[in-house]
Amino acid sequence: MSDFTLVIGNKNYSSWSLRAWLWMKHIGLDFDEVPVALDTEAMAGQLEPYFSNEKVPVLLHNDLEIWDSLAILEYFADLFPEQGLPGASGARAVARSICTEMHSSFVALRNELPMNCRREPSPLLLSDACIADIDRIQALWHYAGKFSEGDDDWLFGNFSIVDAMYAPVVLRFHRYQVVLNECAYGYVNRLLDHPAMIEWVAAARAETAIILQEER
Repeated sequence: MSDFTLVIGNKNYSSWSLRAWLWMKHIGLDFDEVPVALDTEAMAGQLEPYFSNEKVPVLLHNDLEIWDSLAILEYFADLFPEQGLPGASGARAVARSICTEMHSSFVALRNELPMNCRREPSPLLLSDACIADIDRIQALWHYAGKFSEGDDDWLFGNFSIVDAMYAPVVLRFHRYQVVLNECAYGYVNRLLDHPAMIEWVAAARAETAIILQEER
């Protein structure tokens, strides 16, 4: 048994679970997975042992229980300070700003384009509010490049927890065939090709559970 356990929801739908899972896979961490069937009668009982108020993901590490994707990612940035966030203090502050904006914003995008890894790619008619969210996200991705460190072509140069926070957005953009600028298209394709993303999507597409309100 690993020192780390991650409690997650359905891989097809659970965007918050993907964020923590992707980062743990990226850094090569050995961990156990505890799946929870979201939006079912069994869900409350499955999550009752945890202090997360019936939310996923939940990270268990030794005697600690940590819930919420961003808190989990920040915990790993503290555990492994050589990776997770940019090295320069200013870049770290901007990275945290971009993470927390993803955490607290983009309501129209979330409502109109739920994460659904099994959805065959096709466009939807989007509201002005959703288009504004998409434009803002592309602006954030471009802004991050001003603080890039390292030789890789991720948001801050090296792959970071910021990339993990935006992984569900990348899946949304792809599945709903959102029109993007050239740089954003390139970033979406790079993240879709990340080995951990490929693994997650394959597992998600093998699931059979359906949550109707998440289908568009």
